[in-house]
Amino acid sequence: MHLKRLVVAIILLPLFYLYIMRLPSEFFLFMLAFFSTVALIEFYGMVGIKGPLRYAGLLCGGAVMAVYFMAQQQFMDALLLSALFIMALRLFMKRDAARSLSETAATILGILYVPGLLSFQLSLAKAGPALIILLYSSVWAADSAAYYVGKGMGKRKLYKEISPNKTVAGAVGSVLGGAAGACIIRGLLLPQLTLNQAVILGLSVGVTTIVGDLVESMFKRDAGIKDSGAIIPGHGGVLDKIDGVTFAGPAFYWLCRGLGIIV
Repeated sequence: MHLKRLVVAIILLPLFYLYIMRLPSEFFLFMLAFFSTVALIEFYGMVGIKGPLRYAGLLCGGAVMAVYFMAQQQFMDALLLSALFIMALRLFMKRDAARSLSETAATILGILYVPGLLSFQLSLAKAGPALIILLYSSVWAADSAAYYVGKGMGKRKLYKEISPNKTVAGAVGSVLGGAAGACIIRGLLLPQLTLNQAVILGLSVGVTTIVGDLVESMFKRDAGIKDSGAIIPGHGGVLDKIDGVTFAGPAFYWLCRGLGIIV
């Protein structure tokens, strides 16, 4: 397991860096939309959304992300229009009202949870690709620190009802790892950031990464599955890999605005 994780990281991290830093932000939109679609497929599989509702959700998810990129001020309108479309589709798709509430709610939640939350990263990419590197490096450092600190020192459970393997020590490792990752990337790519700004961003990533991970664990536990998929060797599904950044991305964006890093 450790070898698989290491091999995947060695291959993907340099490619990710070059893709983000060397190509225009439109290419980041394409990449984010692709992984968002795969993750949303996994989510719908997890909650049992099939047929026309699944395809409508995927279509709306892509549209929401495109609207955010091209006309961010219309983002909320796109989300609400997607919700109206999904409810109307379910109304006319089946005459049987059974499970209509759960089906429409789960389909709309998927749009909010995956492409909706990931869309905030598009603002970061436009503001500067190094901010994307800072975000993902902090998330990766937080995840890695949580895993290894939790394995080596974790005894007290963090939230055993939702994720039995997570520990308080692992959570502390996540917070400190996020801060360390942010400080390292700040020194390499973003010297214009103050040390305090980097620490605040990294700490926020460490905390929100844990929350995002626990939220996905909650959904998986309800669905009775261990992983959202098996597309990445040693890492589970795409949703398993981006669960932390779904929550960390918006928090990171809002903090960057609050700290005056982006306008």
